[in-house]
Amino acid sequence: MRFSINIPNFGDFADPRNVAAVAAAAEQAGWDGLFVWDHVLHRRHQGRPFADPWMLLTAAALATSRIRLGSLLTPVPRYRPEQLARQVATLDHLSGGRVIFAAGLGGPVEDEYRSFGDTAELPILAERLDEGLELLRRWWSGEPVDHHGRHYEVRDVTLLPATVQRPGPPVWIGGFWPRRPPMRRAARWDGAVPLFETARHGHVPDVTEVRDLVAYVRKHRMGGAERPFEFVLGGATPSDAVKAKDVIGPLRDAGATWWDERQVQAGPDLDRLSSVMRRIEAGPPVI
Repeated sequence: MRFSINIPNFGDFADPRNVAAVAAAAEQAGWDGLFVWDHVLHRRHQGRPFADPWMLLTAAALATSRIRLGSLLTPVPRYRPEQLARQVATLDHLSGGRVIFAAGLGGPVEDEYRSFGDTAELPILAERLDEGLELLRRWWSGEPVDHHGRHYEVRDVTLLPATVQRPGPPVWIGGFWPRRPPMRRAARWDGAVPLFETARHGHVPDVTEVRDLVAYVRKHRMGGAERPFEFVLGGATPSDAVKAKDVIGPLRDAGATWWDERQVQAGPDLDRLSSVMRRIEAGPPVI
């Protein structure tokens, strides 16, 4: 099992220098990954400074040499796919092939889309997500792309350089369980990053629900996958290794392959550097 640190892209973490410090400390303490949020607007956290996640991850890449890096998660329908393909490929080169790309619709949908005059219709956003992911996969290959879809059109475009990782960075898909469509989408890619209706950001999910989710995704997996499939769960655990093992051990046994350490979203320490650094320095759980 692998372990990551999860931070927002606002508050103290709107400063790339703080994110670089977090990344370096996480690598030194033995964590396996650092993931940042990808928000342009989140009215619940209005009044705080926000930063571009790809700039933050650039700072993290320059401060580290081992840990995996990525957003958790990027709302693909909010981007132009060609811009996003360039950003991810550039970061993959800068980091020496350490990028993990986590994708979804994002949210809050009203904040991230309708506030800027875009649609907030979930079926349309889901179509753009699927079409955008397919374009990203093709562009990361470095091969010419022609595409005539419902939402995007591309005329003989090759984006170079291709990503270091081939056929591209691992793609993880997020969504709320027990909603089935996001997890069916995840089954077509390299990993599932579920949130749970019964355990929101920072709260540990129920083991029974995790077992049900793992069974559902495995049922919908296609044969011949090139990479192992990852089940990425998250929440806040005690810094005490024994207590943390009691929390995470049953989830690992249920199928989890990554644990993403997160502050509780409603808590006062969500975007505080000092709080996150204390948890990082305590080290990842020993399972």
